[in-house]
Amino acid sequence: MKTSRLFLLTAALFSSCSFVPTLDKPGVEVVPVSFSGHGGGSVSASLDWRSFFTDPRLKKLVGNALENNRDLRVAALNVEQSRAQYGISRSALFPSVDLSATGSRRRTPGSTVSGGTAVESRNYDVSVGVTSYELDLFGRVRSLNQAALERYLASDAARLGVQISLVAEVASQYFAERALLEQIELSEQTLASVSQTYDLTKTRLNAGDVSELDARSVEIQVQTAKANLAAYRQQLAVTHNALVFLTGASIDGLPAGRSLEQGLVADLRSGVPSDLLVRRPDILESEHELHAANADIGAARAAFFPRITLTGSAGTASRSLGDLFQSGSSAWAFTPQISVPIFDGGFNKANLDAAQVRKQIEVARYEKAIQTGFREVSDGLVARTGINSQIAAIEGLVEAQQRRFDLANARYTQGVDSYFEVLDAHQELYSARQSLIQVRLARLTNTVGLYKALGGGW
Repeated sequence: MKTSRLFLLTAALFSSCSFVPTLDKPGVEVVPVSFSGHGGGSVSASLDWRSFFTDPRLKKLVGNALENNRDLRVAALNVEQSRAQYGISRSALFPSVDLSATGSRRRTPGSTVSGGTAVESRNYDVSVGVTSYELDLFGRVRSLNQAALERYLASDAARLGVQISLVAEVASQYFAERALLEQIELSEQTLASVSQTYDLTKTRLNAGDVSELDARSVEIQVQTAKANLAAYRQQLAVTHNALVFLTGASIDGLPAGRSLEQGLVADLRSGVPSDLLVRRPDILESEHELHAANADIGAARAAFFPRITLTGSAGTASRSLGDLFQSGSSAWAFTPQISVPIFDGGFNKANLDAAQVRKQIEVARYEKAIQTGFREVSDGLVARTGINSQIAAIEGLVEAQQRRFDLANARYTQGVDSYFEVLDAHQELYSARQSLIQVRLARLTNTVGLYKALGGGW
């Protein structure tokens, strides 16, 4: 027993040995000093989604989605599975201790033994033992455990990525719903207006005040408005189906929503580029996968060195059950085993080569994740500047088209111009108002996309 204690102490002294290579975080050199585009705004992406979204209906939709969405549930279960796998790997760091109790009786017939007398034997044994515990002298088990831990953390980062994508998708569908409702309202107003004009035109046609061409032109406007209205209502139904699918719940009975120009989200500030390295889940996931691949190299290197396993037990044994725990019945066994790789057909070398290649693959993926993140943020900031300029221009265009329509309608009523001037002005006004709705939708979608690109929404 003294020998075994000395051996375990020696193993503990050598247990700090590790062949995991030092990992310098790659990709930092691709981080720019600042984002291209403007980074103005009032709040940072560090805010959670409850603070970022200001519309009460949208908040309820996002809350339902985070609670009921099946994709997010699968991602959470994947995390649980990875955590269990890490627990399995971690258990190898500790010896497996078993308690066993055995008893046997045996009778040998006299015809098979010398003397011709039957022999009966009994044996009882109670022991506590350690079964095939590997002394991790070269860090193989700890390297595998580290790799399992990093993959568990990577799965949790992937879950965060699914959550952020879900929040952004719900918001995008909701914004589309708001835009379609405004398009429907605009189409209904247009249909009501041109229908009234059509009724007046038919009356004037019967009286001979206008030509049939004018009447047919107004009728075309009526049918066009009806077609647009039907199309928008169909798109709205599809959007509602998407929201039900994403949230996993009915969208009836929710709070009333706001219009596109009432402020559905907070204004966003981009922050500094290095924030992405600690906030974007895809970058964090790639980083953990890189660390896992690096730990695999340590395990592959350790496989070239001897592997020592211990098997031992201590307990009591006797021929009589009553004497099992009497003095002098103690029994023990200690069986250390060492295996040294001599020839494996190149398995260990190939395994190490594969681990090193996997690390290089993860390095490339990590650097690509960083580059993708900075590109998405920069594109979002540039687009935000352009969209704000478009909104200002189209708002001015709507005002100008409204004045043009009012003038053309007044001149037509006074008999100065034909109805074609009114028709053209009305179509241009309708198109401008549609464009204004679309560009306001684009601004909201851009803001949410930028929030996602910055790693917000945790």
